[in-house]
Amino acid sequence: MNTHLSLLLQRCPALEPIIPDVQKAYEMICATYEKQGSLYLCGNGGSAADCEHWSGELLKGFSQKRPLSSIEKAKLSPELASKLQGSLPAIPLTGFLGLATAFANDVDPQLIYAQLLWGLGKPNDTLIAISTSGNALNVHHALEVARAKGIQTIGFSGKTGGAIKPLCDLCLCVPETETYRIQEYHLPIYHCLCLMLEEKFFPPA
Repeated sequence: MNTHLSLLLQRCPALEPIIPDVQKAYEMICATYEKQGSLYLCGNGGSAADCEHWSGELLKGFSQKRPLSSIEKAKLSPELASKLQGSLPAIPLTGFLGLATAFANDVDPQLIYAQLLWGLGKPNDTLIAISTSGNALNVHHALEVARAKGIQTIGFSGKTGGAIKPLCDLCLCVPETETYRIQEYHLPIYHCLCLMLEEKFFPPA
């Protein structure tokens, strides 16, 4: 078992039944990045904050600095080359304020994530769909678009997975039913995934 998965299990022993799914999620995200794809994330409330948080951990150094390669540095000024960090594309669909307000006003607020993914998503991408109940309509609609566009999907939900579970290629269903308790499990899982991804794509020199 991967070291980071082992540590996750030590901290959160109740997650033991889904540790194989966390490993599978890691493999799916790796495949996306190896094919030059991007990660898209959507959710509501605390889950929207998790989308922003997770994206931020991937777009810059998480547990290490991720210095640029010599080839990358050669394309930049010395100042930029010394400060920019290696990055994994992760786009929170929660952050498009102009599009979100226009589409909500002109068309349908439940379809904002679906519209964004329709415009941005490609077959080599992955959608991370976070819904503690599993029943968020806007997340459900985004999953429908992902399926139509051939985008692989990973769900994060609570004990049952709710209505999103059948639409996900993989759904990580943590063993809780209370919203805040579900969220308390989601965070260490995606932090574990960040550590695993960083170790793979930015190994220490």
